[in-house]
Amino acid sequence: MSPERDDTQKLIDEIEKKHGKSIQQLIEEREKRVKDAIELREPDRVPVALGTGVFAARYAGLKASAMYYDQAAYREACKKTLLDFEPDSAMVMGPLNSGLIMELLDDKQYRWPGGNQPDDLSFQFVEAEYMKADEYEIFLEDPSDFVLRYYLPRSYGLLAPLPKLPPMRTLIFGMGIQALTHVLTSPEYRKIGEILVRIQEEQERLRKEAVVFAEEIARLGFPSPPMGRGRGITFTPFDVISDRLRGMRGIMLDIYRRPEKLLTACDKVMEWWISVTEPAEPDPRGNPRRAGMPLHRGSDGFMSDAQFERFYWPHLKQSIEKNVELGFVAAPFWEGIWDSRLEYLLDLPRGKVIFHCEKTDIFKAKEVLGGHMCIQGGVPPTILQAGTPQDVEEHCKKLIKVVGKGGGFILGAGSSIDYAKPENIKAMVDSVKKYSP
Repeated sequence: MSPERDDTQKLIDEIEKKHGKSIQQLIEEREKRVKDAIELREPDRVPVALGTGVFAARYAGLKASAMYYDQAAYREACKKTLLDFEPDSAMVMGPLNSGLIMELLDDKQYRWPGGNQPDDLSFQFVEAEYMKADEYEIFLEDPSDFVLRYYLPRSYGLLAPLPKLPPMRTLIFGMGIQALTHVLTSPEYRKIGEILVRIQEEQERLRKEAVVFAEEIARLGFPSPPMGRGRGITFTPFDVISDRLRGMRGIMLDIYRRPEKLLTACDKVMEWWISVTEPAEPDPRGNPRRAGMPLHRGSDGFMSDAQFERFYWPHLKQSIEKNVELGFVAAPFWEGIWDSRLEYLLDLPRGKVIFHCEKTDIFKAKEVLGGHMCIQGGVPPTILQAGTPQDVEEHCKKLIKVVGKGGGFILGAGSSIDYAKPENIKAMVDSVKKYSP
């Protein structure tokens, strides 16, 4: 037995001794609590969910930059976090990529700790007009060419030479691959090829290490939420165009200045999304496969109800229904406040959608959505960061008694816990054991 496997076995023995149960029994209990909540049944107690993110690094005495530049240390930090707090649902929330890959790409869309951001700050997405207002026609008429020669060069410094490629559609004019030879064999393109090989090697290293780590924490009783094979829709079309192409300022102007082009683009993105979806592979233990979807612009305050009904809701509803059709439980992160739009959600399939609440009045959400969809969250990051354990405990007690009544509730943070106090996270996790019926 290798030293690593021997250490894991020691941890397993300690966990089983502490709980008086086998790891398999603990896994089954945790998974059943979450499944019961998702499917609107009342579990033995309210389950609690916990993600790692920057919190795990800070909890283990690391800088946030370790997520990007010292993945081995960060994985150990995540393991320590899960073992110390013992949530029912664990999401190891690592970086989108390694710092090396983002540096090699010269990634323009992100600022990350240890790279182009101080080493103890969370990553930030950089919104910009990666598609100009007068480029809708180019995007709609030849989207692949737009992505290749406009979007990618603006998003990654490494790919700045791509506009020198001729439009791919012209290759059918008899020029063939010869039309590309002088470009693809130039020194700057050869450099791109060399760097892409390094990126692929780094990606493969990270992938292999992630698989091994997922297996290790599963052996300790913390299997990741079941994803498995299959591909759902992970962004609603309006958010794709807003986040990745036009930016918030650009798309808000488009609502007024070029609404028909915006709607046409949303329809096209929806069509493209559907074309690449794949059915969810059933989980062998029967746990619901989840399809995440961060929602950025549909909440109260971004647009009027009339605009919401025209530009956002139809595609969001279609995306969620498609994910359910594919065999997923739709698990959007309903960012912002949805107080005035909760009634719309009653049109979504019952027991097949999770309302992961960020800033919405969760007690109002219970009144409207209780018995129709599982509600998750409820604990504001502000109280976890600035409050006392007593503050957290009292807040969680109310959530458990009110939102948890009758089932269909997963307690957890409303959003990021990056800078939470460890004692407050402990108070949150312990509250479900103390106050659940």
